[in-house]
Amino acid sequence: MFVILVYYVNQKRVAKALKTCRAYLNWVQNSVFEGEMTEANFKILKMKLEKIIDTSEDSIIIYTFRSTKYSRREIMGVEKNELTQFI
Repeated sequence: MFVILVYYVNQKRVAKALKTCRAYLNWVQNSVFEGEMTEANFKILKMKLEKIIDTSEDSIIIYTFRSTKYSRREIMGVEKNELTQFI
């Protein structure tokens, strides 16, 4: 599945959230991540983030797609973090 994740987390927890998201997804811009992942890794990521955030003041929005077949990614201006693929 393809995932886009956006978070708004208190400064006290943002470093942990950033590190956790970077372990599973590509950092795109500030608090935005995207990438392909398995259903199992998706569940693990969500469980880890649930332990980090305070649901009374933090928020995470996750968009999931079966594939990127019908999507298009367009960048206007400077790309913050160029996506690379390692083989």
